[in-house]
Amino acid sequence: MLTVLRDRTYRHLFTAQVIALVGTGLATVALSLLAHDLAGADASAVLGTALAVKMVAYVGVAPVVGALAGRLPRRTLLVSMDLTRAAVALALPFVSQVWQVYVLVFVLQCASAAFTPAFQATIPLVLPAERDYTRALSLSRLAYDLESLLSPALAAALLSVMSYNWLFAGTTAGFLASGALVVSVLLPTPVPASAERAGGVFAKVSSGTRLFLATPRLRALLPLDLAVAAGGAMVTVNTVVLVRDHLGRAVGDVSLALGAYGAGSLTAALVLPRLLERVSDRALMLPAAFATAGLLTVLALGTAVAPGPWAWPALLVAWALLGTAASVVLTPSGRLLRRSATDADLPAVFAARFSLSHGCWLLTYPLAGWLAAGAGMPVAATALAVVALAAAVTALALWPRTDPARTGRPGSELPAGGPCVTLPATSAEAPARRSAPPTAPTAAGRTPGRGPARSGAPRG
Repeated sequence: MLTVLRDRTYRHLFTAQVIALVGTGLATVALSLLAHDLAGADASAVLGTALAVKMVAYVGVAPVVGALAGRLPRRTLLVSMDLTRAAVALALPFVSQVWQVYVLVFVLQCASAAFTPAFQATIPLVLPAERDYTRALSLSRLAYDLESLLSPALAAALLSVMSYNWLFAGTTAGFLASGALVVSVLLPTPVPASAERAGGVFAKVSSGTRLFLATPRLRALLPLDLAVAAGGAMVTVNTVVLVRDHLGRAVGDVSLALGAYGAGSLTAALVLPRLLERVSDRALMLPAAFATAGLLTVLALGTAVAPGPWAWPALLVAWALLGTAASVVLTPSGRLLRRSATDADLPAVFAARFSLSHGCWLLTYPLAGWLAAGAGMPVAATALAVVALAAAVTALALWPRTDPARTGRPGSELPAGGPCVTLPATSAEAPARRSAPPTAPTAAGRTPGRGPARSGAPRG
């Protein structure tokens, strides 16, 4: 897995991602404690609303930025968004009203909505070989797990010697370091998208979404994201209330519980690269969605009874298993996107997925927070379990068992003139494809459906 770090550009980008996410993890813990200070027992409602504001920014901003990403210097865009996020994180310790939290969270997440899809769409161009890209996806999942595992542990250590307000300073430092690492490399020049040539910016804004609706595997990815959001919202929004109020444990145990979720996700991400060489994406992702529904059901039953000595270890195990299931769904998802779009359309497709998936979180975050605060934790867990189960069943119905390795650009739904996508085979399909004659490279020096050749990828 670590062999992809030999590529200097990817190594710097990955390091930037890790540092920024560790800082974000510190902010997650600090924001939970800030909400608890401002709202007390209503912290779940405050967090649910703040995270809903975050999702509004993601859903509204990401498609627009995806449409404009090809027109902007990629490095300038990424660094500007890092600087914006650093400035907002620096201001968070000084808030004294709940509405101020909402405003700053909105600005912060608008910057993240611009940064993340552009960053994700850059990686397939830096690592055009599918095996390398699969390993990069696992490493990216590991980076997110560091946010859930190492940064809460670091937060717990820091909270023993300082106020949680100082954690926001760590977030600021993380974003500044991320920007410096992005500046240190030359990034591939974005390829003009066919949608923009055919129909302008509006066509490009909507092309990623229409590609999702036209491709069976991507239609199934949307309910899978909803199942992950159901489990993740329960963890993110209600951990502080479960640990502090329901179980009556110390502040530091909030970080430990969040760390258990990260540990489960980390374990899955380490195993998945080898597993995906032998098992199809579908065979892994669908059972993980059903497992999420089952875990939330067990959680609803557990929170309905008086907590005993078993409750704390049971919560840690449940959070670890939810993290494992989330990683099994999220890690391979980039492979599905890459198989369903050309290099030119990757920014729009990643932006559409970013927006649509966070639309799922926009539903589950307030559902988790408002139901927990108004109706109780068992009701919140039950509702999220129903959402996860319905999503898993929908994904099962939408994703055909025989998912083709080749997907054309649907001319009836997407702008005319777009290229047909020749997609790399999955591991399960590879033996049948090996007997076929190799596809001749095009004049541009790349095989259809693959990324640009290393020697031909423009840098700038």
